[in-house]
Amino acid sequence: MPSVGTNVRRYEGPEKLCGIAKYLDDLNIPGCWHGVTLRSTIPHGKIRKLHFDPAFPWKDCVIVTARDVPVNEIALIENDQPFLADGYVNHPHEPIALIAHARREKAYEALAHVRVEYEELPSVLRIEESKQICKQYLIEKGNIHDGFRQARFVVEGEYRVPHQEQAYIENNAMAAWWKGDQLTVIGSLQCPYYVHKAMKHLFKLDDDQVRVIQTTTGGGFGGKEEYPNMIGGHAALLALKANRPVKIVYDRVEDMAATTKRHPAVVRHRTGLSAEGKLLAQEIDVVMDAGAYVTLTPVVLSRGTLHATGPYECPNVRVRSRAVMTHTPPNGAFRGFGAPQTLFAAELHWEKIARETGFDALELRRKNALRQGSITATGQRLRESVGALDCLERVVERSEYERKQKEYASWNSDPKHPCWKGIGLAMVHHGAGFTGSGEVYLASKAAVSLTREGEIRALAASTEIGQGTNTIFSQIVADSLGVPVDWIVVEQPDTGRVPNSGPTVASRTCMIVGGLLHRAAQALKHAVEAKSGSFPRTRAELKVAAAAICDGEAEKRFETQYQPPPHIQWDDKSYKGDAYGVFSYAAMAADLEVDKTTFEVRVIKLTTAQDIGKAINPALAEGQVIGGTAQGVGYALFENVIMRNGGMANPQLTNYIIPTSLDTPPMDVTLIERPYSHGPFGAKGVGELPMDVPGPAIAAAVFRATGWWIPELPILPEKILKAKHHAETQG
Repeated sequence: MPSVGTNVRRYEGPEKLCGIAKYLDDLNIPGCWHGVTLRSTIPHGKIRKLHFDPAFPWKDCVIVTARDVPVNEIALIENDQPFLADGYVNHPHEPIALIAHARREKAYEALAHVRVEYEELPSVLRIEESKQICKQYLIEKGNIHDGFRQARFVVEGEYRVPHQEQAYIENNAMAAWWKGDQLTVIGSLQCPYYVHKAMKHLFKLDDDQVRVIQTTTGGGFGGKEEYPNMIGGHAALLALKANRPVKIVYDRVEDMAATTKRHPAVVRHRTGLSAEGKLLAQEIDVVMDAGAYVTLTPVVLSRGTLHATGPYECPNVRVRSRAVMTHTPPNGAFRGFGAPQTLFAAELHWEKIARETGFDALELRRKNALRQGSITATGQRLRESVGALDCLERVVERSEYERKQKEYASWNSDPKHPCWKGIGLAMVHHGAGFTGSGEVYLASKAAVSLTREGEIRALAASTEIGQGTNTIFSQIVADSLGVPVDWIVVEQPDTGRVPNSGPTVASRTCMIVGGLLHRAAQALKHAVEAKSGSFPRTRAELKVAAAAICDGEAEKRFETQYQPPPHIQWDDKSYKGDAYGVFSYAAMAADLEVDKTTFEVRVIKLTTAQDIGKAINPALAEGQVIGGTAQGVGYALFENVIMRNGGMANPQLTNYIIPTSLDTPPMDVTLIERPYSHGPFGAKGVGELPMDVPGPAIAAAVFRATGWWIPELPILPEKILKAKHHAETQG
């Protein structure tokens, strides 16, 4: 019986449910020491000297500084970030030195006995202050001057979005050890081959001298995409000098203060529409804050740029974007990867357009939404699997959006009620997989092997970080072979064992890597059928077939490499062509109340529909939607990073507020399946899409409830009060 489309049991569920899964800090590594990090306390300055308290027993410790680092740069997109500050610090909490001790508490005690002498230098701490651009893009379609000349209405708006902390359950944690010139790094991570590349560069090693293994990982959300390069390198440097294994496990404060966040952004829109409400011109300006080093900013900015128009067709478009440097901790990957920032602006802007033109915001979306055959801002023709309007209409129907708009307007006109009510709408798209030529550049590989004992193994570097990767991989391989799902073993991500299937990011795991496993499984099936006549239906038959296929070897491996769909064309220089193989789509209605006394927002219900092509495992897909939506609620209403002198001033979960189960509203989730012909069994991406839509839907609902315009996140009670005072003084 096929497993795709059914809710088979989660692959690693029993271990996690029963509390026997081993996270890095649970592992007893013989002879392991514990590492800690000495960090900068200023945003920018020259390191004059490190002072080590002579009263502390330093002979019991190992200390690593910049002079101990073979190649002091983290290999990523731009090799501009050092493992340890060498002469200068460029942001608060930048690593300056490492200390290891046999006892963790003594390692932390040692930090208190080191003093850094600085010469402070001028710092740039805000987007508006920075003139240093690290990356920029330009998208042009048609002629915006002609578009604006033809426009009956022209509407402008500015929108702001903040930092956001990933707030995974398990903090960053890595361990390393050496055996001769062979380095092993293990830990909580998303992308084993990122760490592999960084360690090779750091120590000038060959491929086979570095092995990276993912341990059970308690969440990532992008925060463990590139940062494990840093902490893994620190553990390896200490291990080399100590000549023993070293483990580094951050506490929550260090993790929140020092690691990457979502990029803050300022987005400006100027939009021209016809007398009938059709889009004629979109001029969009995007500025993101990279922080002190580039990290993944170019690709975050790229995705944000490509999604800046929203899921709408417009004949004349210009999108200019740039990322600037500041003396703040570097920003990096976070679920959605630039799209939540620009889609918030694109969607909330419809509310401003509706207010200034008199059009209905829902009708504007219906008139301008992408359809099959539409051409995007990059000139991509959407050939298939375009579910934007399907999602919109399903949400409008299930939420009773149009009825509630009228009902709430009547409610709000009565001053006796203790709260205002509002319902807001948003619709988004999200490209699945790496942008443009990214997937071709990665040239990802995955494999399915048959062992001599008759075991079928799925081999990929894609990591299970809570999203259900192992489960859907086992389902895809099982159905490709026509065997029960419990016949499939998913290999632990280990660069010594699995091929490089690329990073676990960009909503690519199911569609891209799952597609590779689907093809590899088909190759295995054809090989067995060619030798045996048919594919085995019992374990005993499989073992016989395996012996014949393996021919004395331990296993027979069938490996596939990514090949783009034949129609995909992309030009990196002009930023034109097929930006993604396909887009996923979502819509949401946010139903909420705003207290008239405290100005607190209470979300009553969220109704969403999301087109993901095909749900390999519907329960896991719905879980992704619910989890991503909860993070989006936090982004919209609660999560407020306070920056002081360039650093995060509230790096604790007591004063950086994320939604709890009590803050997470009821959700009505509908999965729309518009299959994609180049995805396994029709599947597209789902992981990031749910993050894009709650912010603008909630902001629109607050506006509908109060009538006060708040074009920035998070929408805190004090911002609503400020908007009230502004409205009263202006009118």
